[in-house]
Amino acid sequence: MHDFGKMKQKVLNWVQRFNTFCFLDNHQYHIEPHTQECIAGAGIKRKLLAGAGDALDQLQRFIDEKRSWLFGHLSYDLKNEQEESFSLHPDNIQFPDLFFFEPAIIIRLNEKEMIIDADEPAEIFEAITSYAVPSAITKKESTPFIQNRIQKEEYLSIIRRLQKHILLGDCYEINFCQEFYAEQVEIDPVLVYKKLAHISPNPFSALYRVGDKWLICASPERFLMKKGNTILSQPIKGTSKRIPDDRQEDEKSKKELLHSDKDRSENVMIVDLVRNDLSKICEEGTVKVDELYGIYSFPQVHQMISTISGQLRKSVSFSEMIKATFPMGSMTGAPKKRVIELIERYEKTKRGIFSGALGYISPAGNFDLNVVIRSVMYNASLAYLSFQAGSGITFYSDPENEWEECLLKAEAIKNVLSNN
Repeated sequence: MHDFGKMKQKVLNWVQRFNTFCFLDNHQYHIEPHTQECIAGAGIKRKLLAGAGDALDQLQRFIDEKRSWLFGHLSYDLKNEQEESFSLHPDNIQFPDLFFFEPAIIIRLNEKEMIIDADEPAEIFEAITSYAVPSAITKKESTPFIQNRIQKEEYLSIIRRLQKHILLGDCYEINFCQEFYAEQVEIDPVLVYKKLAHISPNPFSALYRVGDKWLICASPERFLMKKGNTILSQPIKGTSKRIPDDRQEDEKSKKELLHSDKDRSENVMIVDLVRNDLSKICEEGTVKVDELYGIYSFPQVHQMISTISGQLRKSVSFSEMIKATFPMGSMTGAPKKRVIELIERYEKTKRGIFSGALGYISPAGNFDLNVVIRSVMYNASLAYLSFQAGSGITFYSDPENEWEECLLKAEAIKNVLSNN
């Protein structure tokens, strides 16, 4: 394709006119295994909206009704179906616990071609390529006033209390998150996504709209992928800062992450948890660690990523795969049941779609789901904007360093929201 980047922008500009759409972009990272480079679903043929209870069983029936492309999300609070843990924290974004839809239009795009699955694809192609972007609004939007839900001293105190739980043997590692938010704010979600994608073009990025609710996502993490009989997960645990203007220092930061005892212990705990989750649905003896402590570089940070895969047992359904693995261990900690209880005790905001999963299911039953992190959530009707950041807490964690890691993860989003 002559100008792949320009064509992606045209697709994005065109799909935003739909009340419901999902635009997923890999940004040419080609982290193996690579699935779709860029795929979008827009408009609704049929949909499923469900609350925690029997949502996953409803989803399975929805999948079984018809072999088709489906796009949608699983919110963190579907954990209630598995762990009988309920959140009483506020949720000002209000995505449904589960939402999947069969699009009226599916657009698949890579460096060589565009494939449109829809009625009258030629007309849609013409509309996309000739779509005129509305003129930019001349008034300059003000920078949202971002507030912390948890202040620094309270955060440090919570981390110390979590470390006492670890010392007492309640858990080994826990992912603790905090919310950053702005009220009475108006943004253009598409412009914010474009800016975020420019600053942080991560491999599991997405712009997702369900009515007045928007997810603007620059995730680097894959939750779960199925291709044929193989299922695979790639948890991220371990972060260090990029130093783009000093190659030597940047390389030093990368090597320090690779050899960090704290990050390695955190990573291997989650690898063990994922191996255990996958063993529930895979043939005995097939679950393996394909890569341990892999270091991958992204625009703002270096990340430690491990890859675990297995061969599925015959006739395992999508809902059974999710029940065995969700919520993902990288966003909870270990052991999963106990840390989910502690997350509810110490966090101040309902996670909702944050630390849930977004992606697609193909007509053949293959799927690719991300982990919803590094994301802005926006409720246009309530004029409420939110993003969350967290880190894995272990006995060896330094509370000050964990605070700084959260701020580092939030930095890119704050930059995106300034004078958008």
